[in-house]
Amino acid sequence: MWVFVSVRLTVYAILPGRGFEQASTVLGADFAGFLTRDGWGVYRQFLQAFHQTCLRHLLSRCREMIEVASQPAAEFPRRVQVILQAALSLRDRRDQGQMSEHGLAVARGQLEARLDRELDRPWRSPANRRLAAHLLRERVAVFTFLYCPGLEATNWRAEQAIRFMVVARKVWGGNRTPAGAITQSILLSVIQTCRQQNRPVLPVLEQLLCSPQPTVIDLLAPHPVSR
Repeated sequence: MWVFVSVRLTVYAILPGRGFEQASTVLGADFAGFLTRDGWGVYRQFLQAFHQTCLRHLLSRCREMIEVASQPAAEFPRRVQVILQAALSLRDRRDQGQMSEHGLAVARGQLEARLDRELDRPWRSPANRRLAAHLLRERVAVFTFLYCPGLEATNWRAEQAIRFMVVARKVWGGNRTPAGAITQSILLSVIQTCRQQNRPVLPVLEQLLCSPQPTVIDLLAPHPVSR
C-alpha cells in the first residue's frame, strides 16, 4: 500500500512491491519537488527531489531506545532527541516571526554542528551504531524544513491518510485481484481528494462513471462552490 499526499491531493496505489519501480510509477523517476518521507531507503533514489526525513519517526525511535537502554547507552538517543526538538522549536519561532534571517541561519548552523559532532563519535552500543548509521544516511534531509518555510517536518499527512486505507484493504474492495486493486486505488484517491478540498464527491463520480467516452477530470482545477 502506497499513499502520496499534498495539501490538496491524495493518491493511493496498491502495487506489487515496495521498491523504487513502484514509487516512481506515481511520482515519476525524475520527480524534483519536495518529498517529506520516512527513512525507507527507496525514497533516497529520487535524486532530483528535495528531501525531508520525518522527524516524528526519528523522535519515536529515540524515545523507544531511551526506554530500554542502560544509562550510558541512552545518552546518544537522548542528545539526538534534544537536537531534533530544538529544531522544531526553532521552526516555530521562525514561523511566528520571532527571529531574523541572520538569527535563524546562526541557530540552524549550530544545530547542524551539534548533530554532526554526535555522529562523529564512536559508539559501543549496537543500537546506537545503527541509529548513527541511519542518521548519517539521512543527514542531508534532517533540517531541510529549516531552509524551506512551509515544508512539513513530518509525514503526518501520509500517516493519517494511510490508516483507514490499510484497514479497508484487509476487509473489502476486491483488491485481491489486480483489477480490484486498481479500482479501489482510483476510487478512494478521488474520494479522499474531494474530502480534502471540501468538494462534493458524487458529482465527480457521476461525471466519470456516466460519461459515454473515457474522460479525465483535473481535481486540482478550481471548482464552483455551492451555497
